Amino acid sequence: MFKVELEALFNRVGEQLTLDRETSFGETSETGEPLFPKPVHIRGVIRNTAGVVYSDATIEAELHTVCDRCACDVVRPLNVPFVHTFVPEVQNEDTDDYIVLPDLVLDLDALAEEDVVLNLPSKVLCKDDCKGLCPQCGKNLNDGPCDCKEPVDPRLAGLLELLN
Repeated sequence: MFKVELEALFNRVGEQLTLDRETSFGETSETGEPLFPKPVHIRGVIRNTAGVVYSDATIEAELHTVCDRCACDVVRPLNVPFVHTFVPEVQNEDTDDYIVLPDLVLDLDALAEEDVVLNLPSKVLCKDDCKGLCPQCGKNLNDGPCDCKEPVDPRLAGLLELLN
């Protein structure tokens, strides 16, 4: 947990804070392995422009997971934008456009982890044309075809017997 004091930024127009931080995330996969075993890097700035405090940064991470079709290990670089507008309070409570910081302190690591998790792909493939696993024997079809025979539709099994 890395807390950033933003009071000076809120009080001075034109003030900026450079972000260049490595951190670790605690997110784990279904197998209990960490999704981000290597440090995550946050680079950019938080600045006050015309009285508005916002971040303009990028989160660089390396996602370690498994392919959703063939269960092979996959390592993917991620570049997630870390763009937020910070305010000490809001009048309309129903908006998600701003990050409200009543004490003017930002938990940088927690917000960065939330951004990365929300930007994770819904499906991860080892390659775009991944063939997956054979539903009969479980062989990885990316390594070549399996020896399984094509299953017969049970509704047509009677007709197949007539042909034999």
